[in-house]
Amino acid sequence: MDGIKLFGTPEDQLNTVNEAIYAILKGGQSYRIGTRELARADLKQLFDMQKRLQSAVAQDADSKLFEETVVGVFDGR
Repeated sequence: MDGIKLFGTPEDQLNTVNEAIYAILKGGQSYRIGTRELARADLKQLFDMQKRLQSAVAQDADSKLFEETVVGVFDGR
């Protein structure tokens, strides 16, 4: 994901990204208390990561559709 190495399953990563997005939407991109300032991750980058992870999770779910299917090719009857 753009040079960032993530840990855990795609589902775990998606949950973490969703929590980060929620934190920004709930509390803002950044805030300051006295001389200290907190800036959260870039929201656009998080949305991009979310889209890719949702796709990865959907692909994993779809791949189990034909999990026990075998293909036979019969040439020349």
